[in-house]
Amino acid sequence: MAVETKNVSQISNFEVDPEDAFPSQSVRLLRTVDAARVALTTLALVAAITILGVSADALAVYDATHVPATFLLPLWPDDFDLRPTVALVVGSSIILVANGASIVAARSQSLRERALIRSSVIVAAPAIGLVAAVVAISFFYSINASTTVDTLQSWSCRWSEVAMMSRPHFGTLCKQSKAGLYLSILLVPIETIILGAGGYQTILEMNLSRTAGVVQERRKSGSPAPSSVRDIEGEAR
Repeated sequence: MAVETKNVSQISNFEVDPEDAFPSQSVRLLRTVDAARVALTTLALVAAITILGVSADALAVYDATHVPATFLLPLWPDDFDLRPTVALVVGSSIILVANGASIVAARSQSLRERALIRSSVIVAAPAIGLVAAVVAISFFYSINASTTVDTLQSWSCRWSEVAMMSRPHFGTLCKQSKAGLYLSILLVPIETIILGAGGYQTILEMNLSRTAGVVQERRKSGSPAPSSVRDIEGEAR
């Protein structure tokens, strides 16, 4: 009888809560989603910087080489529409600011303690970036499709085969315009994925917060909290 009691005592000492033995899958999933979202946001940020750079440079070249119609051999036509390129500059600037704010919110310790503000930035930033990209692309295509007025892309690509020893180098401007446009198109699915990941991350954080509240009640009642809860609380911080 004594042997049986001793064996039972030894077994009970090694009993563990299943949650204490295995890390929370929700916490691991949350960290994975957050890492993927931050990586895609960084990619969108780099793309926005590139779009802004090539589009702004194209406008700068135009300003430096544009001459009045009274000149004998003007390089640019009188009827010229810069709005598509300006739309890319404005759109990429908005995307740059939005994604920059999202990265700051993801890494700021002070915002980690303010879940509502942090979640709002995480969801709002890609939504703003998505709208900015769609508007810029739509504006670009609607004006660039005109058959009566040239744009920076249509004019530079038309004369891209002409070899030039000095600016404006139409071939380079054509490539820059296309690069800015294609990167803007690429940003649409990227921002859409970031938006979905941000919404999913917000839902996961809400579920983990509710779990943490249940754990607090367990602690008040004297029940031990599993190690997965420590992961949850660490993630919440």
